[in-house]
Amino acid sequence: MMKLKFNKPIMALMLGASSMMFSHAGFAQSNAPVVCPGYEKGNTKLVGERTGKKVQRAFEAYNEDLVDEALEILMDIDPSDDFDKAYVNRFIGNLLAAREGEGNKAYNYLISSVEPKVLNDLEHSQTLKLIGDLSMQEEKYSEAIKWYNQWMDFTCKEDADVYTRLAQAYYESKQLEKMIEPADKAIALYDEPNKNPYVLKLTSYYERKMYPETVKVSEQLVSLFPEEPKWWTQLGLFYILVEDYKKSLATFEVAYLNGWLDKENHIKQIAQLYASNGIPFKSATVMEKHVKSGLVEDNASNLATIANSYHQAKNYKTAANYYGRAAAKSSDPDHYRKQGTLLIVAEDYKNAITALENALERGVDDPGKIHFSLMEAHFYLGNFKRAFEYAEMAKKDNSIRRNANAWVPYIKEKAKNRGINI
Repeated sequence: MMKLKFNKPIMALMLGASSMMFSHAGFAQSNAPVVCPGYEKGNTKLVGERTGKKVQRAFEAYNEDLVDEALEILMDIDPSDDFDKAYVNRFIGNLLAAREGEGNKAYNYLISSVEPKVLNDLEHSQTLKLIGDLSMQEEKYSEAIKWYNQWMDFTCKEDADVYTRLAQAYYESKQLEKMIEPADKAIALYDEPNKNPYVLKLTSYYERKMYPETVKVSEQLVSLFPEEPKWWTQLGLFYILVEDYKKSLATFEVAYLNGWLDKENHIKQIAQLYASNGIPFKSATVMEKHVKSGLVEDNASNLATIANSYHQAKNYKTAANYYGRAAAKSSDPDHYRKQGTLLIVAEDYKNAITALENALERGVDDPGKIHFSLMEAHFYLGNFKRAFEYAEMAKKDNSIRRNANAWVPYIKEKAKNRGINI
């Protein structure tokens, strides 16, 4: 939330120096408060002598940091002239605006000062903008929109900061579609690129699920502010929303190579992108590296992810090792099952049997398939009797009965050739 604070130099500008108030109108003339076509400045108004003396005393107290005394002097003034009354209300409002917790009270005084439309042009224009700022501070966003528009209508000026605040006010008041125009105007007016209107545009499109437009603005942020890591990771995620996984990976790779992926979810994301782009070995090694470094937690889920990527990369022995590590942490029978089946592929039948038996002991959902795998492991180790026993168990599972039946005569034949009676 925008919090506005006003220091002494700024306050002096808003109030106007006392000597200037009573001597000449140079201050108002030098700031060109209005630039509307055909505009002619009227005569500068000054406060009356009686009110002016008290305002002078209040300003002197303010300059000595005696704000309470200044306010007390101003509150005691009871001007009859409309201009004097508006001027005093503006002075009070400006002082209150600089104090913590007095924003709403300042807001009311400032509105009272502009409603009669009797202030000098510079004072009126400054106050309109200040009321807009205070409306933002007090979370009166619809009011902020009104007062900023009044300032622009009165002055015929365009200001990048005001347009940015307008876009923010539209966002806060849930008028997402109205954010784009002021954000674009702010972008055009800033002398140097400012990220805020871009972020507001991006937010408007993203929250309305206009993802191609979101991507376009995100690309502009990356182009204009390439040293900001979060714009890269954000763009990478937005490419996923439009299913452009190659660009997403390329964007994340830039961030990774620059050392900007410093969160666990960042590493998981780039690893997933490597996998989905058909580069499983890179997916596995990236995750592996950061599990070792401690950035990615050494838990069963992450170890199983590494195992799966190594499996896809056909590094069966390494994949089995990681499933084993995952199983040791989770006691998940499925992790043991995957470890066992991969060890069979890697021709490590002895360790495969241990893993598969662990899966059975922990209540795997499909014991028939485990029995079939144990049959294979024992067969290749020459344990034909055990292989036959597991083949008989596997036959009880309808989904693999035909395959198990096909193995039975083959097991018997091999056993017979070895002189083993089954």
